[in-house]
Amino acid sequence: MEIARSRDEDVGRLLGLVREAFGGPEEAELVRDLLQDPSAKPCLSLLATEEGEAVGHILFTRVEISPGPDSLPPSAPAPLAAILAPLAVLPSAQGKGVGGGLIREGLRQLARSGVELVFVLGHPGYYPRYGFRSAGAMGLEAPFPIPEEQAEAWMVAPLHPGILGEVKGRVICADALSRPELWRE
Repeated sequence: MEIARSRDEDVGRLLGLVREAFGGPEEAELVRDLLQDPSAKPCLSLLATEEGEAVGHILFTRVEISPGPDSLPPSAPAPLAAILAPLAVLPSAQGKGVGGGLIREGLRQLARSGVELVFVLGHPGYYPRYGFRSAGAMGLEAPFPIPEEQAEAWMVAPLHPGILGEVKGRVICADALSRPELWRE
């Protein structure tokens, strides 16, 4: 499997992959919108291929953290942060490490670029193996309220030591993700 940054000429096939992975157009439309959304920049779009066939895609977009009252001092710079949304793997490639490979490579590249926190609204049985933990428990609120029964799905991964516990507040995401209906796991 090869993982590389997607290019403009990859957009058609990666949107097709996302449609097939999710069984419908909604997530592909979200990816298209995020790739075109200036408020999502900078973003990291990675495409996994096997023998030239696209088998997986992951997208990370910029977020900001609106500081809470118990956060860093006002003079401290806000940490660089991103959100993982979405991760798509073709059904025929699931269970073969494609998703994990995309997550690990994405987190590695983000850490090298100075990103300190990465958020996800995802399956709490899957993402913790890649360093994600409950964001709400750390004082980091989702852009929209998460139902109590899904609270553990809102997670954060620290990419640099010592950042968790220092920053608290509400995450503000790109315009394309700022729709309450997207915030249900």
